[in-house]
Amino acid sequence: MPAAGGCIIKLFIIGMIIIACGAPFHASYSSPVHLDRIKMPEGFKISLYASNIPDARSMARGSEGTLFVGNRQADKVWAVVDSNNDNVADKSVIILRGLTSPNGVAFLENDLYVAERSRILKFPDIESSIDQPPAPEVIYDDLPKKRAHGWKYIAFSPDNYLYVPVGAPCNVCLRTDPRFASITRMKPDGSDFSVYAQGVRNTVGFDWHPETGVLWFTDNGRDWMGDNIPPDELNRAPHPGMHFGFPFCHGGDIPDPKYGKKRPCTEFTPPAIKLGPHVAALGMKFYTGTMFPSPYHNQIFVAEHGSWNRSSKIGYRITLVRIENREAVSYDVFAEGWMQNEVAWGRPVDILVMPDGSLLVSDDYAGVIYRIEYAPSS
Repeated sequence: MPAAGGCIIKLFIIGMIIIACGAPFHASYSSPVHLDRIKMPEGFKISLYASNIPDARSMARGSEGTLFVGNRQADKVWAVVDSNNDNVADKSVIILRGLTSPNGVAFLENDLYVAERSRILKFPDIESSIDQPPAPEVIYDDLPKKRAHGWKYIAFSPDNYLYVPVGAPCNVCLRTDPRFASITRMKPDGSDFSVYAQGVRNTVGFDWHPETGVLWFTDNGRDWMGDNIPPDELNRAPHPGMHFGFPFCHGGDIPDPKYGKKRPCTEFTPPAIKLGPHVAALGMKFYTGTMFPSPYHNQIFVAEHGSWNRSSKIGYRITLVRIENREAVSYDVFAEGWMQNEVAWGRPVDILVMPDGSLLVSDDYAGVIYRIEYAPSS
């Protein structure tokens, strides 16, 4: 039966009550890993880079090679180190505790930036003191405190602005605060804060085209309109001030049942390409390495976390969006196998291109980080 705020209450015989508001609570625990089930194009191989990192979410690589891993459900940030460069981490330690949903991590000029729900912290010169991290500097502490879609992905643009999304505090709603359902940005010291893009329900992954410098980002579509609508989106925002439709329009051409009469879809920027419905597209990266064959260069890899309320599950995979003449032209599966017969054992979250051209993929359900390489058999 319905609950306040667009939530759904599900009653179970054992007396438990679960309230779902856009996404279910996901406890942090590790699931068995089945790498043999992952299917990819010929020549690609997947291995475990790091294990036992519960709720492994966003990733950022330090200038000395330390991998920092954020956490949505708990209060921790991890440091992962491959000291002998054998492509398997030999040290994974919790370096920060007591934070509020520190999902987002970013790195700039030796400093680690961490996004909590309502503030941005900076840990100066952290790689020189991994065992005893420095006290944080609070660079911005005036973000909304709402829990729904309050976890954040953060990243630095080519011109060193820190981009910080603020998700809608609901499944679908209209708020007067222009920061909700937006992507904001600020300078590394927290100054010059502004809203860059609006009408963005919840992005948990973005990157800049390596040649044009244009921002591209994933966006999760709203729930409870059916199994097949609306689609998740991959969007591009070449300049500030663009509006991508939420809550009035979804997928570029689907009016919202409640808000669609207020403003037509023609007023808004349509997606660069529509992704699968409810796939929960999170992390995305342009492939800037050289290890993979040339057809993958400057193309977009997307981590699809997987649906939670679709009658037939979808997602739980990595997809590839191909770009031609700076436009998205196709959307296909690159790696799959984290789910069989409606049962998932893993959920990809974020993607990181390593200096050698391999990809790291975090998985908050299995509590691991994978490494994908191209190593064709001779």
